[in-house]
Amino acid sequence: MKICVCIKHVPDTAASIKLTGENGFEDSECKFVVNPYDEYGLEEAVSLVEKNGGEVVVLTVGKEAATATMRSAMAMGAHRAIHVKTGGQFLDSALTSRALKAAIDKDGAFDLIFTGKGSVDTEGFQTQYRLAAALGLPVVNEVSRLTVDGTKAVVERETGSGEREVLEMPLPGIIGATKGLNEPRYPKFPDIMKAKKKPIDVISISDLGIDEASGKSTLVKLESVPERSGAKMLQGSVKDQVTELVRILKEEEKVI
Repeated sequence: MKICVCIKHVPDTAASIKLTGENGFEDSECKFVVNPYDEYGLEEAVSLVEKNGGEVVVLTVGKEAATATMRSAMAMGAHRAIHVKTGGQFLDSALTSRALKAAIDKDGAFDLIFTGKGSVDTEGFQTQYRLAAALGLPVVNEVSRLTVDGTKAVVERETGSGEREVLEMPLPGIIGATKGLNEPRYPKFPDIMKAKKKPIDVISISDLGIDEASGKSTLVKLESVPERSGAKMLQGSVKDQVTELVRILKEEEKVI
């Protein structure tokens, strides 16, 4: 079984982000990690191959620094990596999915493709759907349980309000993993050392015939989240408090 796991090189959610210019941030000293949702897909892929045999290939589209993140993924059990190298900090999902498709076509067919349900940085939640459309494959997102049986997969996904649905899909297909699917392993020191020797195939996005400036959308501006003001305690009777609350929401906060 040959499984591809699409991972993203993202800032650690605990990192302090310093904006630079209108639409960028300082990334030279920022800690980057494997997108947390992608880790669930990676763990599931490695577990399947450990049981059934085969190969796990991690694939990312990102800047040169993404190599470190790919090493982390290989320390978790992936056998090799494909890095589509770009220059920009932000690529839209349309461009990313085109690059992923081109790299997958170049490497050869996969039996199964994993992604995370979304990325924790841009939170576009579109890439897996665009990739599935480009490859002509079925896709199920937010999968929290998976059983692979020959040429089909039975998945359980969250639908909101605590409800779940069970779906059957033919393989090959794309699975968007989420929390609950498994518990990602923590790499041990020998695994980290072995990962340093595993191969990474580096491909420029232009070598795939894709113009990096041909995305469908452009990030115009980034803004820091404003600091929240202190709590305001309302006094008086219930009627007075409600009246004052409505006034604040209307005149000061301007939300009604």
